Order: sequence, then C-alpha cells, then structure tokens
Amino acid sequence: MAKYEKSVQGDFDKIVEQLDEDIFKSGVSVNLVDKSNYQSENVKMAVRVYDKYFMRNSSRASLSVTIIDTGTEVFISAIGAGGGSSAIFNFSLGAESELSEVVANSIRKMGL
Repeated sequence: MAKYEKSVQGDFDKIVEQLDEDIFKSGVSVNLVDKSNYQSENVKMAVRVYDKYFMRNSSRASLSVTIIDTGTEVFISAIGAGGGSSAIFNFSLGAESELSEVVANSIRKMGL
C-alpha cells in the first residue's frame, strides 16, 4: 500500500477534473472502476476508484482517491493498493507507489 495526502487551497471542481485527466493520461490500461459524489451545505466530496493493469508482473493495482472541500481547504487522499504478483506473498514492483505518485505529481503540476 502507498498513500499520499495533502491539504491545499484551490477550486474543488478544477482539482477533481485535473486529477481525473492526469490519472487517465498515466497509462492506457487505467480504468475508472466507479465514482461517488456528495455535497451538503458546506462540504463537497468526490471519491474515485481506478485500476490499472501492469504487464511487468501481470497484475492489477487500484487507486482510491478522495477529495473533500470543507469550504476553507481541499483535502486530497490517494491510496494505491494491490499490484502483487503472488497468491501467497505480497511482492510488488512498486505499482501502488506509481499510482499514488501520479496524484502527487498532478497536485504539484497544479502548483498546489
């Protein structure tokens, strides 16, 4: 498992849109598994779950991204999981880290 979390100042909708775009650009085998959006008076939340196929170890890894706008800040959490190539041992070649790093790079690219 690999995790990236950060609180930023920025436009929630633009952040969600840019993250989605950058995650899809990270590989042809990236799929959006599902998404959820929630909004109340003061809070917006977007949850996205992606998966990606890695040929180097014939496995899939998932990326769960949660973005929350509290009105004063936007919190981003990205958790990469899976990517192991064995049924018994969870040996990965860095698939989880690669996926969470896509989110970190996207946030840096946005200047946040």
